[in-house]
Amino acid sequence: MAVRSGDKLTSEKTRGGSLPLYLQIGELLSREISAGIWPDGSRLPTEAELAGHLGVAIGTLRKALALLEKRGLLERIQGSGTYVRRKAKTGSIYEFFHLELKKGVGLPTAKILSLDLCDRPDFLPAFGDGSSDKAWRIHRLRKLGGVPAALEEIWFDARHAPKLKAADIPESLHLFYRERIGFWIARVEDKVSVSPCPDFAPKDGPFTPGEPMGFVERISWGNADTIEEYSRNWFDPETVCYAARWV
Repeated sequence: MAVRSGDKLTSEKTRGGSLPLYLQIGELLSREISAGIWPDGSRLPTEAELAGHLGVAIGTLRKALALLEKRGLLERIQGSGTYVRRKAKTGSIYEFFHLELKKGVGLPTAKILSLDLCDRPDFLPAFGDGSSDKAWRIHRLRKLGGVPAALEEIWFDARHAPKLKAADIPESLHLFYRERIGFWIARVEDKVSVSPCPDFAPKDGPFTPGEPMGFVERISWGNADTIEEYSRNWFDPETVCYAARWV
């Protein structure tokens, strides 16, 4: 069977703040299953084929496959192979991430451009119990499969972390919220439109401030049903699409 996974992860080493390699592989395959690249009931290539395509050790791949099996996305049948079992809830840390490359979905990675503690601006919704007047603002460059795809502005309540450095924040903010702060994102509301590219776009990047881009405004609620995050995301409509699926 041909290997269809679009990304090649060429190093066993991970960058500071990035996800462990086995988790990167698991998230990539999870996104591809959700996108239908691996249809329900399809058999994955052999471990040797898939590991070779991804450029990782078989042991690393097996750890990723075991994670997806635990989530109920894969079923291993002795003597037959590993089969996809698509489901509505994947358990992925990128479950609410809806941007995809038009060709190949893409594994999300992010680079922090700036991290600032700000007085809460008027346009932000009230976070938590509404008592805090400070909020963290993160500007990031988002890549999909190594391709620059989007610019992100993310706000969350400073009551959760009065002191914070960029090095403290991993690529997955939802994982950071769950493991470091103690809440998780339970639901989101997105509004998709068009908006000019923001002025914090890197000067040496592919995006030009003022040019029209796809735009997603998001409000995120935590597990206590209080608003915990607000974000604005500008994406390149030439290479990226917004994809939402209901299974």
